[in-house]
Amino acid sequence: MDEREWLAERFEQDRTRLRAVAYRMLGSLSEADDAVQEAWLRLSRSDADAIENLEGWLTTVVSRVCLNILRSRATRREDLVATHVPDPVVTREDDGGPEYDALLADSVGMALNVVLETLSPPERLAFVLHDMFAVPFEDIARVAGRSPDAARQLASRARRRVQGVAVPDPDLSRQRQAVDAFFAAARAGDFEALLTVLDPEVVFRSDGGTLRPALSVVTRGAARVAEGAITFAQPAAVLRPVIVNGTAGVVAVINGRPSSVIAFTVANGRIVGIDQLADPERIERLNLSAIDR
Repeated sequence: MDEREWLAERFEQDRTRLRAVAYRMLGSLSEADDAVQEAWLRLSRSDADAIENLEGWLTTVVSRVCLNILRSRATRREDLVATHVPDPVVTREDDGGPEYDALLADSVGMALNVVLETLSPPERLAFVLHDMFAVPFEDIARVAGRSPDAARQLASRARRRVQGVAVPDPDLSRQRQAVDAFFAAARAGDFEALLTVLDPEVVFRSDGGTLRPALSVVTRGAARVAEGAITFAQPAAVLRPVIVNGTAGVVAVINGRPSSVIAFTVANGRIVGIDQLADPERIERLNLSAIDR
């Protein structure tokens, strides 16, 4: 085995972990794959003999690529639309595997990813690397161009923001009961039943993208969310139960094509968060073929 073959084999051993880091940093599966591919290109052009800790080196490269992407987003201010729902990780309830588990390590559903989107690029870098992947602050400081103490403070600020994220019920069947009750009430036009299943402070977010700007909204409060659920209930849609970022969700299929992916956060038996991706362009890029198996 020559050096390039050895490097390729060694890189593949780290690919799943690197993709998980990049996904948590970016909230985008396609950009995460791009960041990982960039790390491979840089590795293939480097002197591997001079790299003492290959795993750490790759993590640093991927992190720097992700940080540049996050800073570019902030410069373009492209994320200051009505709402932005990160790319969901969707699987059937009986699916999973090491790569899926790595992507969702320490996940509390889409709710965490939504909060990560509100952090500054350095805060997100510090929190993801340290709190999710146990990267030392000394290494984070080198990526962020800050001192270790400053990196520690960045993670601390991010941690305070994340602490308010609702923790989903651990029982997936209980989550599914609440989701099924929500759709049954919405399709029946039963406002009171919707209020029963929704937490009073529930937040509904929908990202319709540039092709469906009218669907990019944030709605707060049980009464308003219930009214919207009744208004936009689609009897023609086939609702396929799936797992979205570790919690109960659905893929709505209309005329044989996925129309939206909806993630639910259920805590204490009631729905506290609903995150809908209805952007046709991004849905097209998701691999949803498995839901039809």
